[in-house]
Amino acid sequence: MDERAALSLLADELAPAGDDAAVVDGRVLTTDMLHETTDFPDGTTRYTAGWRAVGASLSDVAAMGAEATAAVAVYAAPAFDADELLAFVRGAREVCELTGARYVGGDLDEHREFTVATTALGRTDDPVRRSGARPGDRVCVTGTLGRSAAALELFERGDRDRANDLFRFEPRVAAGRAIAPHATAMMDSSDGLARSLHQLAEASGCGFAIESDRVPVADPLAAVSTDADAALDSALTFGEDFELVFSAPADAVGDVRTDAPVDVFELGEVVADGVTVDGEPLADEGYSHG
Repeated sequence: MDERAALSLLADELAPAGDDAAVVDGRVLTTDMLHETTDFPDGTTRYTAGWRAVGASLSDVAAMGAEATAAVAVYAAPAFDADELLAFVRGAREVCELTGARYVGGDLDEHREFTVATTALGRTDDPVRRSGARPGDRVCVTGTLGRSAAALELFERGDRDRANDLFRFEPRVAAGRAIAPHATAMMDSSDGLARSLHQLAEASGCGFAIESDRVPVADPLAAVSTDADAALDSALTFGEDFELVFSAPADAVGDVRTDAPVDVFELGEVVADGVTVDGEPLADEGYSHG
């Protein structure tokens, strides 16, 4: 089975499953695993790998509207190179510092492929779930979409410096905290906007109607794409951008824009059922591990 089927299977066995992170006694806990062959293109530095791997878990904390407190990582590789290991830890530490969290260590292991497993901790008394969107709410996204898609193209072109820069995203922890008092549902966009909307729709028992001209395509993606349609398609489905997709009452969107420390774009509205773009069905396509 693929990742989606496996997650569906586990959801029937684990009652808390289904959100970006687990919440236990006011603490938020999440874990992720990334592999060299599927997650780190050729040319990704160990500094970027440390930043990106830990940042992915911090993004899950952000999606719950929680404060990030700490992170750890398991670093596994065929051999331990001093420069690579130190670069990884520095990247992990600095992305934590950017969000107000601490990088507090982890574990080392030998493995045939460079692999990273990360865990992040957070704290909140009022987590934002995926299951609260209501018809009439507005659906929004932080930042722009397509940085990672542009980075992959630049890695393939051999422009490693620009690609690594784009791969080091800022986890939206501060934005998540600002959005949380207003949001009715929220998750991160690691699987892509289209798939995120389908996941939110399933969790909330609703639908979404968005407009393509409101989708914020990142400038680097527009620059490397063959045309505007290709850029829009990547922004909708590529994923790995780690922005926040959320719903909020129409009269709260202005407050969200004022409070959030990042641009917030209104994409459309929550409807009774179906996920559409410009009135046409939006396919459940996006990033999958496997």
